[in-house]
Amino acid sequence: MTVKADCRHYIMQTTARGDKIERCRVEANENLPFACPDGCVFYEPRKVSSAGWHVAPPPPDEPPRR
Repeated sequence: MTVKADCRHYIMQTTARGDKIERCRVEANENLPFACPDGCVFYEPRKVSSAGWHVAPPPPDEPPRR
């Protein structure tokens, strides 16, 4: 089994001591080791939008060198 880090229910946090905490919001995971079940019925792809982000325009083409 693997971890589906692209699922919207997956949460990974790091504590101040550097410990890694993984959890599933709907608690559908296997505990030790942490893993998502094969064919999880709760899997939903994480949605990422560009709302609120500013994207720099692409750099202009350089003129040809002679």
